[in-house]
Amino acid sequence: MKTPMRFIPEHKSRPLFGPWKVMLLWLAAGIPAANAQEVLAPPPAVSATPSAVQQQQDSNPMQVFSPSETGPNFSSFTSPFQWGPVTVRPHVDYQFLYGNGVNSSPGQQQNTIVQTLSPGVLFDLGSHWTLDYTPTLNFYSSGSFQNTVDHSVQLGWGTGYGDWFFSGSQSCSFSSDPTVEIAAQTDQQTYSTALNAVYQINSKLSLDLGLSQNFNYIGNTQSSTNQLQNLSNSREWSMMDWLNYHFRPRLSVGVGVGAGYVNEDAGPDSINEQYQGQLNWRATDKISFQLSGGLQDQQYLSGGAGDLLTPIFSASIQYQPFAQTYLTVGASRTVGTSYFENQVTENTGINADLSQRLLGKLYLDLNGGYGITKYVSTASLSNQIGYGAGRNDDTYSFSVRLTCPLLKRATISVFYQYSKNSSSQTGYLQFYQTDYLLSQSAFAYTSSQIGFEIGYRF
Repeated sequence: MKTPMRFIPEHKSRPLFGPWKVMLLWLAAGIPAANAQEVLAPPPAVSATPSAVQQQQDSNPMQVFSPSETGPNFSSFTSPFQWGPVTVRPHVDYQFLYGNGVNSSPGQQQNTIVQTLSPGVLFDLGSHWTLDYTPTLNFYSSGSFQNTVDHSVQLGWGTGYGDWFFSGSQSCSFSSDPTVEIAAQTDQQTYSTALNAVYQINSKLSLDLGLSQNFNYIGNTQSSTNQLQNLSNSREWSMMDWLNYHFRPRLSVGVGVGAGYVNEDAGPDSINEQYQGQLNWRATDKISFQLSGGLQDQQYLSGGAGDLLTPIFSASIQYQPFAQTYLTVGASRTVGTSYFENQVTENTGINADLSQRLLGKLYLDLNGGYGITKYVSTASLSNQIGYGAGRNDDTYSFSVRLTCPLLKRATISVFYQYSKNSSSQTGYLQFYQTDYLLSQSAFAYTSSQIGFEIGYRF
């Protein structure tokens, strides 16, 4: 039997940062988790937000515009499949993409055509519940990649009760797509749960309460899409609670405390506490600011590095200079678990998105971002042999997309995406029991991708 490929990194000792944090979702919008960042342009996403939650979000006085305003909205269309409070909304998307510089394995880039077909169905269970299931079939023209079938399930819920509003979500996904962190196809299973509650105490005070659970199981055994060893499963639980004081309907400040626990199969378990402050300000009808930040105190329970205090922050600006122009700028600094054992990531990034409606029908979207990811060791110095951290990545990305609605329920889009990842990690690559010294970074790539999409919603 062939031995799976294994990357042997350089041994370096780096400072340790805590593994993760919890932020309000609408503050961190537009800045994806670094270790989940995909190399290929993803197929169109389907929103599984219940209408009750969407109405609650749209009524937020701090929000200049909602995401539904920046693109075609099909939620108001009547579906032909409706029985009482249950509405069934089938949907299908097809994407054709040509890309170069796509990593099939660390240090190896390929040119490939990727075709994806995503037939799915969304259930609207009244105004408070939604359930969506979408499989995605991926077909690669390059023999260096394996054709795969991904699966995604999303459950959403939300309701009001007196001065309370409760919401929750549950999602699970199964995928085998190339990612920036691993630079290869690797099987993944992710399960995410979130529960949130907002309570208006009086005209000046409010509470925001949040609980979350995230499980990530990453393939670390030999298969057609698993090529790297030294990967680790992780399970995370966290809470983050805020007390807000409203000086005016459009100006508030808050203090928040949080706690979390991380369990890893290959690495020390840890607990952390967070202490943060936040400012939300709708300066005018056209612009708003959201800022939060503070410190995270990290402690390892066994066999790990010493306790550390880490600064964290998240910021977002919404600006609508004209009726059909929407600009969002976001920045964040977070820490998260790495796919590699005995490592965590420190992620700092900035992202900007400009949406413009043209000629009353066309939707133009421009997006650009820059991120820095540092990989740091969670093991004590005596336990670092074979798992040295020290990898630093600088990632640049830019995309442009033009979307045109057709026949009320259909859309057609053309897009271009450019991305570049510069990585300091070099070392040896073990491939079929043979070691090769990499003369360049194992995880660096430069990729240009162009393609089109066709979608239909009932």
